[in-house]
Amino acid sequence: MAKGHFSDAGDSLSIILLRLPLGIIFIAHGSQKLLGLFGGLGLTATFKTFEEKLNILPVFTFLAIIAEFGGGIGVLVGLLSRFSAAGIAITMVVAIYKVTLLNGFFMNVSGRGPGMEYNLALLGMALAILLRGGGSWSVDRFLRNR
Repeated sequence: MAKGHFSDAGDSLSIILLRLPLGIIFIAHGSQKLLGLFGGLGLTATFKTFEEKLNILPVFTFLAIIAEFGGGIGVLVGLLSRFSAAGIAITMVVAIYKVTLLNGFFMNVSGRGPGMEYNLALLGMALAILLRGGGSWSVDRFLRNR
């Protein structure tokens, strides 16, 4: 069955409905780590915390911050969409492994830290964008069509 215009619009709409919240979430989380906004630690304290509490080397902390902040911007506007989504997906795999997996599945379990359900949802969103790309309403598509 050939794709029609309605199907193309639906595909683009579904991707942008993934891109917008994922981009906003990661810009916010990245800005906590990079800039200390929204009650975040800021760059220096993030490096220290990741190394001391999570045993993550500074170079990987730097990559995570870039993946979150830069990847969030890229996903939001659809610039380097697949690359941006890949960085976010890798960050979520590490977050699940290093932080939330031992706490179980659910986010709010009393007496323990957060579980992995939220990270898993974000991972799924990032993987969908990684596989599909930014869609018709993206900077990637605009640049490709120029």
